[in-house]
Order: sequence, then structure tokens, then C-alpha cells
Amino acid sequence: MSRRSLIRRSGALTAIIALGLAGCGGADDELAGQAGSEQGYVAGSGVITQLAVGERGEPIELAAEYTDGTAFDLADWRGAPVVLNLWYAACPPCREEAPALQANYERYQDDGVRFLGINVRDQAPAAEAFANTFGLTFPSMLDQDGVGVAALSTVLPPQAVPSTVVLDAQGRPAARVVGAVDESTLKALIADVLDESA
Repeated sequence: MSRRSLIRRSGALTAIIALGLAGCGGADDELAGQAGSEQGYVAGSGVITQLAVGERGEPIELAAEYTDGTAFDLADWRGAPVVLNLWYAACPPCREEAPALQANYERYQDDGVRFLGINVRDQAPAAEAFANTFGLTFPSMLDQDGVGVAALSTVLPPQAVPSTVVLDAQGRPAARVVGAVDESTLKALIADVLDESA
């Protein structure tokens, strides 16, 4: 084999490897970039991940206080699905998804589905003003100490706001949406988890 053809083959192999590596950069890399960006939120529509029952891992443990100071513990909510949503008031996609969250909260209240907003930045006045503006009636917590984000660290990339996690009746992550969630997607994710217990 001539030196010239060896160089051509070597160059072709390098190009193939480079293309292959470029193709490996998937949605998670894009999400990680968005979540760590200076804009402070994940832009675009939500990326959905559903976990099979055998892949869900351990229940999420979180005990804290609602914005009104009332204590809660997710362990007390076992037996029904739980929807956790990370948000803050100045986040445009959080504003976009707020009506979808409220609509599903109202839709599934009679089924015992619990909702919890995890506000990752605001003080109580800003969080309460946001809830009033968008007519949110489900509870939220202020996560200034990071306990809520830490509880979800095995499920969500850091700083992935907004994000929504649906827990099954055992408190294990069954689905996540990184980015804004729409009403029909969240409805379907909750319905899937409810169907598991039927």
C-alpha cells in the first residue's frame, strides 16, 4: 500500500470517527447546555423521559415547608402519584406552563394526585404574586437552601428550570419533562402512572 493511499484512508477514518462523535451529542447534552446557560432557564419545549417500573430506583425523599410555613413530607403522600415542578417567577417558560399545571391539578384532584411547586429562586412575596397572577392553587415551597433540587439530583440535570417530575404511588420517579410542559403531555404522563395502580 502506498503512503498516499494510507494517508487518504487515515483521513477518511478520522472523518468517520469525528462524524460519529458529533452524532453522539444528544438531547441530554443540549439540555445540560441550556440548563447551565446564563439565561437561567431551559428554553424550548420540554424533553420527555419515562421510566419503566423496574428502572425507577428509590423513592424521592423531601421534607420541607410550603410557602405559608406549613410542614410537609413527601413520604406522607405515598399511595398516589405526585407531580413536582421546579420554577421561579421571572422564568418565561415557567409562566408559559403555569396554566397547564393548574389545569392538570384541577383535573386530577379527585384522583388524589398531589402537586408541589418547588420555587428555586424567589422570596415568598414574588412566589405568591406569581401564584395569584396565574391562578395557581396547588402548594409551593421556597427552595433557597437547595433541599428540593438536591432531592431531585438523580433525576434532573442541575439548574434545569422549568422541570416537572411525576412520581408513582411509591414515590419513585416515573417520568420527567425538562423544559416547559404542555397540558396534554402532563395529562398523559399522570394518566399512565394512575393506570399502573388501577
